[in-house]
Amino acid sequence: MMPKAEGNGKTNAMLAQILKNGVPGSEWPKEGVVLEVELIKKAPRQLFFDMGKFGTGIVYGLELLNAREIARNLNVGDRLSAKITNLHGEGGYTELSLAEADKQRVWQQVKELQESGEVVKARVFAANAGGLSATLGDLDVKAFLPVSQLSNDHYPRVEENDRLKIAEELKKFIGEELNVKIIDVNPRANKLIISEREVLSANVKELLAKYQPGQVIDGLVTGIADFGVFIRFVDDPQIEGMIHISELEHRIVDSPKEIVKVNEAVKVKVIDIKDGKVFLSLKALKADPWETIGNRYTAGQDVEGVVYKLNPFGAVINLGGGLQGMIHISEFGGTEEMKKELVIGQPRTFVVDSVKPEEKRIVLKLKK
Repeated sequence: MMPKAEGNGKTNAMLAQILKNGVPGSEWPKEGVVLEVELIKKAPRQLFFDMGKFGTGIVYGLELLNAREIARNLNVGDRLSAKITNLHGEGGYTELSLAEADKQRVWQQVKELQESGEVVKARVFAANAGGLSATLGDLDVKAFLPVSQLSNDHYPRVEENDRLKIAEELKKFIGEELNVKIIDVNPRANKLIISEREVLSANVKELLAKYQPGQVIDGLVTGIADFGVFIRFVDDPQIEGMIHISELEHRIVDSPKEIVKVNEAVKVKVIDIKDGKVFLSLKALKADPWETIGNRYTAGQDVEGVVYKLNPFGAVINLGGGLQGMIHISEFGGTEEMKKELVIGQPRTFVVDSVKPEEKRIVLKLKK
């Protein structure tokens, strides 16, 4: 009795699956497998390869076009890797891909480099606000180095939110070679992330083990940015920390250049160590003027001050001794009137309207 049509359909499907994937337990290769082959014939539009006991493979059409650089240097008898793309191709030959096999080989090498933690060279060919694009070593594979993974020496000394300035700073690295480590590999997404910071991080983390928050260290100013100051440890020059602009003084600071200069020797306090980064403070080593504010200023008192900054909310006045007062914009009626009344850098006499130590705030008025 003949099997039902439904049964025939299932049997045919099973046979097709076996033909595609190989008989269970057999050594017959599957599609997607990479194996070593030998060139046996080189034709103008076709390459034929000996696959040993698996028969003959062919590379033609788009696959030959994709592998034209590889094919140009091939001679009969040469052995190389090929990837099976179709077990039942044209003329009964197994269709192969040389380009895909080469890519797979490259990605395997990349993965091995990541696992070994080996330091490799990366040549930068493009830059944007997010980081650097580079070619990895001799592998001819593209990688991306995010800004956050740059070493302290190469980190852009500009405001972190100013993407245009960051991009301009990073363009300086185009054409240069950097020492990097591979930190993320995703062949399917064609994604390769590298890090310059990781090259030094292991040694730096070891050095940082002897430091802790609260310690005072001798440092050297190595860079000044809008958002803060970079400090290299004198005793351990491989370590570089940062003082955020808010940690320079107890008062508002418009530019860090007012407080320090490059190559200036300073004493700073370690306030935090996190993920191999060191955060420092200059103001932590200075007496807090707000602790004795009640002994110096009272409401109704006349005070001398220098106009420091004008903004949409009013004016900031330097009172000396690390203290500042604020005059609200309502005292003038508007920003244009304020600019006519006050000039940055000009000394004036003001009247203390109120003192609020808990808010670290002195409110001033113009002396009539």
